[in-house]
Amino acid sequence: MAANPDMPLLASSLVIGVTGHRRLRAQDIAGLEADVRTFLQDLQARFPGLPLVVLSPMAEGADQLVAQVALDLGLYVVAPLPLPLALYREDFKDPANLQLLDRQLAQVEVLELPLERGETPGTLALPGPTRDRRYRQAGIFVSSHCHVLLALWDGRQTGRVGGTADIVRFHMEGATQADPDNRRAADTLLGPDQENVAYHVPAAREGNADVADARPRWLAAGEDAQAGLALPDAFARMFSRQAAFNADMRKYAAPIAAQPAPSPAAAACPVWRTFVAADWLARIYQRRVARVLLTTYVLVALMGFAFFTYTDVVSNDLVIYAFLLLFATGSVVMTIASRREWQRKYLDYRALAEGLRVQSYWRRAGIVVAGARAFAHDNFMQKQDVELGWIRNVMRGAGIDGMRVPLAADGGDVQGVVDEWVGEPGGNGQLGYYAGSSLYRARLHRRGEMLGHVCLGLGVGLCVVLAIFASRFDASTKQVLVSAMGILSVAAAVHEAYMHKKADKELIRQYRFMQRIFTSAYRRLAAVADVVGRQRILGALGEAALTEHAEWTLLHRERPLPQSRI
Repeated sequence: MAANPDMPLLASSLVIGVTGHRRLRAQDIAGLEADVRTFLQDLQARFPGLPLVVLSPMAEGADQLVAQVALDLGLYVVAPLPLPLALYREDFKDPANLQLLDRQLAQVEVLELPLERGETPGTLALPGPTRDRRYRQAGIFVSSHCHVLLALWDGRQTGRVGGTADIVRFHMEGATQADPDNRRAADTLLGPDQENVAYHVPAAREGNADVADARPRWLAAGEDAQAGLALPDAFARMFSRQAAFNADMRKYAAPIAAQPAPSPAAAACPVWRTFVAADWLARIYQRRVARVLLTTYVLVALMGFAFFTYTDVVSNDLVIYAFLLLFATGSVVMTIASRREWQRKYLDYRALAEGLRVQSYWRRAGIVVAGARAFAHDNFMQKQDVELGWIRNVMRGAGIDGMRVPLAADGGDVQGVVDEWVGEPGGNGQLGYYAGSSLYRARLHRRGEMLGHVCLGLGVGLCVVLAIFASRFDASTKQVLVSAMGILSVAAAVHEAYMHKKADKELIRQYRFMQRIFTSAYRRLAAVADVVGRQRILGALGEAALTEHAEWTLLHRERPLPQSRI
């Protein structure tokens, strides 16, 4: 499928995945359509900054019902088909549903999931476990790439592999009946997991009795299965933050679009385009946070200067007014930064950019494919606050964006990715970046420490001078010297606090660690010639980068802007 400018970026959308029964009762259809329509319209009204996209495999029953309601509402629908279309059509028992499929496929974007290793159209031609596994994988794909799973389900656990109950379980717990560990790593399974949410519309199967509770409800993953009539607040904040990211992208669309791509391959990658937006926004908010931080500590130092001036030098009311003006200025600056969430956006956007960077390079190197069981977003930032789940949501959508634009026949330019991502010592790429940045940051840190030592040394020197020559100074001179000592002490303390808040030592340590990681990858890649071996190294490199950036984000989240310093 060629790139289409009219296709929405799923990285900027609220993706609704669909799972449900094939055989719905005829008397329930109208009510189910009304419930689905209400659900979609409520999301549109609540999050107008997030375009809705429906992800439906288009199977008979629930999938087709939801797809049709979405199309009637003018929503974009992506259809990840578990089988090649010719084989898929054979599974439609009702001619009317087959005709509906043909009409709907003409209005939606079709995404045929690639066959796994060992699978061929011949092995899938006959019903059996291999063909059933394709439907299970389609359900896993929908769950792994959606933000909300819409389940038209009777609520019963049937134990059927790949059935609706199995996919709901996978979405909520990360496991299916046949494969309990097919999504998350062991440490994540043992840790907290409250990120996934589903909307359950009770739907009876054909020939079965009514469901016990016919009210639609939200299901949220957690230590205990949570259910409620309202979307949980944590997920509402998650979606709101994704909408805020969209608003920032629209606001700064022109400068973001002007950013040059490092290569034609990068320019053609939709994941990279989202990375560019996140990276540019992260740098903008980083500069704002740095200015706020510097302004705050300068104002604190000036307030200390004003205090010592008033008490020890000039007891003039103008000094009091100057102190209050400095305080008010600092309070205004901090209030603006806090209300506009500059630091939160900087940290979130930086984490998102680094995740998308890895995701883009993995895609171009052919490491992640549509049929894979695990995806770059699944474990990234998994142990952080649930509100950071919006970052994984963007990566979920970006993953589909990448699949919609096919790679070259060779599965990706591995050497191009190596040159662009890793680079060479002293050259471009992340290796050169981390090497240069660690040296630059180290120089700045040494200069900062030297300035602090100078302030402290001057203060101690004045103290010594005052102690030795106290008898020779008049009272006015002593007051000036004592005031200067106090000002220098305040300057040294404020500077030390500022250096701690900047976390330069930790940042230098991170840069040097990443430099070692990329140096090791560079050497290993140079020693390996086969594509599979190089892909394995790039995969390990990406995992190390994701882990390190998650740690970096956690470090800085624990050091918020110093609102109390004023």
